[in-house]
Amino acid sequence: MEQTTLEVSRLTVSFQTEKGVILPVNDVSLTVPVGKIVGIVGESGCGKSMTARAIMGLLRFPGKVTGGKISLCGREITQLPEKERRRLRGAEISMIFQEPMTSLNPVVRVGRQVDEAVRLHTNCTRAEAKQKTLNMFREVEIPEPEARYNCYPHQLSGGLRQRVMIAMAMVCRPKLLIADEPTTALDVTVEAQILKLLEKLRDGGTSVLIISHNLGVIARVCDAVYVMYAGRIVEHAETETMFARPLHPYTRGLFSAVSSLREGGESLKTIPGVVPNLLRLPKGCSFSLRCDRCGADCENEVPELREVEPGHCVRCFLKEKEGRE
Repeated sequence: MEQTTLEVSRLTVSFQTEKGVILPVNDVSLTVPVGKIVGIVGESGCGKSMTARAIMGLLRFPGKVTGGKISLCGREITQLPEKERRRLRGAEISMIFQEPMTSLNPVVRVGRQVDEAVRLHTNCTRAEAKQKTLNMFREVEIPEPEARYNCYPHQLSGGLRQRVMIAMAMVCRPKLLIADEPTTALDVTVEAQILKLLEKLRDGGTSVLIISHNLGVIARVCDAVYVMYAGRIVEHAETETMFARPLHPYTRGLFSAVSSLREGGESLKTIPGVVPNLLRLPKGCSFSLRCDRCGADCENEVPELREVEPGHCVRCFLKEKEGRE
């Protein structure tokens, strides 16, 4: 049986608002095996980043986990006190965020910021922490690490800032790295370098969970993919299977848009309609208002996420017919 670094089971996150309760993460289950890269893909606002923050224990009030379990290397961490969660963050589980410029302290040299992560989780002296930081800078291929150590964030390019964030996340050798849109705002050359670095970390035994809306990123580096829509997982499969045989109408719509660009079509294929308001979700399938194959069952009942072939799960009443086409 394949060992897992992260196992999320029926995770639900709720927010109490003046207009009612919303569930940006609704009954989400996912697994990140040891030494694998797993992706979560979907439109903005579908719940990807909120899922990552819940796993990290970084939800802000009024958000809270109201259901499900999160296990890290077999240890249930959902209800751990905040003091213990802080010990885990950086030491066993780390996260890199979308925009490193807003994640790094603009008035502290980047080397000292990474040093702080080392000293927070180890008994290193300041000199030992600096050496560990420089070694990690080399590992993430930051050129001239001694010079970059004394730079402020604004003195570095976007690609180098992202490498600093990865160094900070990895310096204590956590078992799981969560990367939230790790290549946003980077040019294609730097994007390729960052993805190659994530693959290098994976090959070194680190498990990685990538949050992205970029299907090209997902296709290149992920071993398995989860597709999210309106807070729920609607499809899950190994990457090769997902891209060869997408079953859910939403997944097919996403892939069709990319295909139309790749084929040089004059107009971009789009999914009609908009993502529903989480306060006013349809009674049945959350995608029913945008689906051209919607039936009576879809309008009145929420479909279960079911395995339709080994390792391939889909949340759709039309799954059997879709799978045969």
